[in-house]
Amino acid sequence: MSNKISFLALNNYQPLDTLTPENLKEIAEKLEVFEFKKGDNVFKEGDKDDHHLFLYKGNLDLIKVGKTLKTIEAGTADARLAIAHIFPRNFTCKASSDAVVFKVDADLLDLMLAWDQTGSFQVEELSGGDDDDWMTRILQTESFRRIPPANIQAIFTSLEDIDVNIGDSIIKQGDPGDYFYIIKSGRCMVTRKNPGQEKDIKLADLTTGDTFGEEALISDATRNASIVMLTKGTLSRLSKENFLELLKEPMVEKIDYTSAALKVKNGQAIWLDVRLPAEFESAHIKGATHMPLIFLRMKLKELDQMVNYILYCDTERRSSSASYILGEKGFKASVLLNGVKDVPTEDLEGSNI
Repeated sequence: MSNKISFLALNNYQPLDTLTPENLKEIAEKLEVFEFKKGDNVFKEGDKDDHHLFLYKGNLDLIKVGKTLKTIEAGTADARLAIAHIFPRNFTCKASSDAVVFKVDADLLDLMLAWDQTGSFQVEELSGGDDDDWMTRILQTESFRRIPPANIQAIFTSLEDIDVNIGDSIIKQGDPGDYFYIIKSGRCMVTRKNPGQEKDIKLADLTTGDTFGEEALISDATRNASIVMLTKGTLSRLSKENFLELLKEPMVEKIDYTSAALKVKNGQAIWLDVRLPAEFESAHIKGATHMPLIFLRMKLKELDQMVNYILYCDTERRSSSASYILGEKGFKASVLLNGVKDVPTEDLEGSNI
């Protein structure tokens, strides 16, 4: 058996089938393939190995208290999902025939899902004002209104001005996130290259007072678009370290499961699951509302600004991105520490529970 699986075959699995071909190729290069004989243990109940396991060939039994609860056959609908993907494992998994399983790093997958699901480039909607009065326009945005005054002062102290010329490339799609940018003067263009297309697609024009670059910093992912200057100008930039400390952290409130569950029980908050539909259907917190991160901006009108939402995903990456998006629009949101990892099995429901 080859230790490689084609990235095309990964399209048969969820949520891998939502990734771009580029990200699927990277997953295919980094996944691990294992062969099991009939009767071998694939994992045991309580294991905390932070990887998603997918069945490629053969059959697997899910066992609890010595009883087989489900047999999963390769190529079926059940095999499209990660096997008992809640950590720690809530079942023992044993090969009921010779089987091949591949393992995907859960954190890497969540990072790529966050990248792809925040792929529609967004900028602050700023209105009016003198082009020279960039600082006033920035301070009027929802992001800065919610930051403590001491942090705002520290942010402006930490900003670094750079002069730019026509045609200068500011960020490139696929590069690591390093800075958050504010346009003090000038205009630039945002473009994105989609899989299978030769030409870049224009997404937006940005001008004085607009900001960009935050999403790659929040989700710790690569850039999801490229930005090139259309005119001469001046940009102010904030390093990733300063951004996370001074801008992101005050806007992302985190809460442990015990405290969050008590708030929900008392009617003070609502669970909001921002994962993909297949992940939600597989296992989610009982009573949770579902709104995938990829649709969040389009469906903001369906949310209530008077409600405190507690956001969660598999880790904290997608929920942190969602919290930032909601915070910019004036919503109250908290992020569940460690995501579903800290949720007791008895508080979950779904097809894999």
